Amino acid sequence: MPQGNLTLLDIAKKNGSDALVGLIEEVQTSAPEIELGAARTIKGISYKVIVRTNLPRGGFRGANEGVTPVKSEYANKTFEAMIFNPRWDCDKAVAQADEDGVEAVIAREAEGIMRGSLIHLGSQFYYGESNDAKGCPGLLAQYDADRMTVDATGEGAATTSVWAVKWGPQYTQWLWGNDGQLALSEVLEQSKTAQGGGEYTALVQEILARVGLQVGSRHSVARIKNISAAAGKTLTDALMFKLLNKYPAGLQPDMFLMNRDALEQLRASRTATNPTGAPAPIPTEVGGVPIKATDSITFAETAA
Repeated sequence: MPQGNLTLLDIAKKNGSDALVGLIEEVQTSAPEIELGAARTIKGISYKVIVRTNLPRGGFRGANEGVTPVKSEYANKTFEAMIFNPRWDCDKAVAQADEDGVEAVIAREAEGIMRGSLIHLGSQFYYGESNDAKGCPGLLAQYDADRMTVDATGEGAATTSVWAVKWGPQYTQWLWGNDGQLALSEVLEQSKTAQGGGEYTALVQEILARVGLQVGSRHSVARIKNISAAAGKTLTDALMFKLLNKYPAGLQPDMFLMNRDALEQLRASRTATNPTGAPAPIPTEVGGVPIKATDSITFAETAA
């Protein structure tokens, strides 16, 4: 991605959250849309942007003729950072009985909830409300599906997508509300009610954050949809270049995002056209745009 865009990792470092910094660095291989995606903090919980939708086109004129004034066309968009509040709890007596001690239990649960949270947000990035109905809208709901889609024409409920993303303030970026707070709370002791009735003391810890996603210009995101395992419906360089062609000259995405199954399809397509017959290496780019593998895109999408 281009230099100059802040990421969640940068925000975590700025806020002095050493634990979060380490976890983001660990999870990056499975959720690059989190670790590498542009991000900004906002003071409150919503953010308004003005997006130019059409450029003014000037023209020539003859001597002593007038011209009609032209102007840009704009659209107002508001993006909201939604409440993100995962938590864990553990019976204090169970934690005390752990052979590694209470502190080890807390460390394991804290790492697990943070890593799981980042992976959950990775899925939200693409699928939005179908991943979590109370979360922010994802790429599927926000991108210009009419003009920025290439159809691989696969069918059924075992398809996948490839996304091309342009990061930045006018394009795609994460929004972290309340000045970018994404951190674990202190571990508290709370009285809990057991399923069968009665009270017990539990150790409780939570993350409380506001998270949103902005897709600004229509050239922020493009998608290859309906990629399947059927012959003639798999991912190829031809489809990838059709996706690049959705962007105007002088503008291209910062990365392609796909799962490892789609990446293998692309590699296999290159092997099939290799004049030596030798297996092609794992693709790392197409048209100069890097490829990032992610675990957040499934191969269980339903063709549409």
